[in-house]
Amino acid sequence: MRRASPTPGDAPALLWLMPALAMLALFYAVPVLDVLRLAFSDATLIRPATEVSTRAVAAVLSNPALPQVVGTTALFTLASVIALQGVGLAIALLIVRGERRGLRGMTALRTLVLAAWVVPGIANGLIWQILFSEAPYGGLNSLLGSVGLGPVAWLSDPQMALVSAVIANTWQGAAFSMIVFYAALRAIDPVIYEAAEVDGARAFTVLTRITLPLLRGAVLVNSVLVTVQTLNTFDAILALTGGGPGRATEVLALFTFNTVFYNLDLAGGSALAILLFALAMALALVLWVTLGRRDMRA
Repeated sequence: MRRASPTPGDAPALLWLMPALAMLALFYAVPVLDVLRLAFSDATLIRPATEVSTRAVAAVLSNPALPQVVGTTALFTLASVIALQGVGLAIALLIVRGERRGLRGMTALRTLVLAAWVVPGIANGLIWQILFSEAPYGGLNSLLGSVGLGPVAWLSDPQMALVSAVIANTWQGAAFSMIVFYAALRAIDPVIYEAAEVDGARAFTVLTRITLPLLRGAVLVNSVLVTVQTLNTFDAILALTGGGPGRATEVLALFTFNTVFYNLDLAGGSALAILLFALAMALALVLWVTLGRRDMRA
C-alpha cells in the first residue's frame, strides 16, 4: 500500500507557531532584553552606556521615595480594578437586559461608552482636570454649589486627588471591561434565565447564583488585562495631577517616566521599568492561579 502524503496537519504544531513566536520575540522579547541591558549600565538620555554597573539598580532600590510610590501604585491599582470590574459589569448587564427586552437606544449606549475608551490618556486627564477644577468655573464644584454643597478639594487634597485619578481612569477604561462582560453575557443561554424566572428567583439571586458563577472565566481574563493596563497608566495622571500634590498620585509608571525624561536617568528608568514589569507579571500570575483554581473547581 502506498503511504499517504503528509498533510499540513501532520506537521508539528510548533512549526506552525514559529512565525507568530518570531514576531512576538521581535516586538516584546528584544525590547525587554534591551531594557535589562540598560538597567545594568550607566546610560543617560544624553550619554550612551560606557560600562556595566549595578549602581542604577542599587540607587533605585534605595530611593526613599520608592516605598511611597509603590504604595500609591498598589492603592490606585486595587481601587481602579475593582471600579473597572464593577462599572463594566453594570453597564454590560444594563445593555444585555435592554436588548433582551427590545428597548431602543442600546446601540447608542454602547457607542457612548466606547467613545470614552478611544479618548487619549492625556486628553482624558485634561477633561477631568477641568471637571475637578476648584476654581469657580469647575464643573463638579459648580454642580455641588448649585445644590448648596460646599466645594470639594478634588486635586489639592492628597486623598481626594488619588480618588480623582481613580475616577478618571475608571471613566476611560470601563468600556474595555464592558466589552468583555458583554460578550460573556451574550454567550449565556437565555433558557437558564427563563427557568429561573419560572422558579420565581429574584434579580439578586439570579445575579449571584447564575450570572456571576457563569462569568468566572470572563472575570479572570478581565482581571489580568485590567490589572496590567492600570499598572502602566501614567499619561492621564500626568495631565490630571502631575503626580501631586507632593507624591500623592505618583504611581510607578509615572515615577519611571519622570526618572527618564526629567532626571535624564535612562539606566534608573530601565531598572524601574523592570520592577514594574515584574510586579505586573507577579500580579497576573496571582490572579490567574487564584481565580483559575476557582474556575476549575466550578
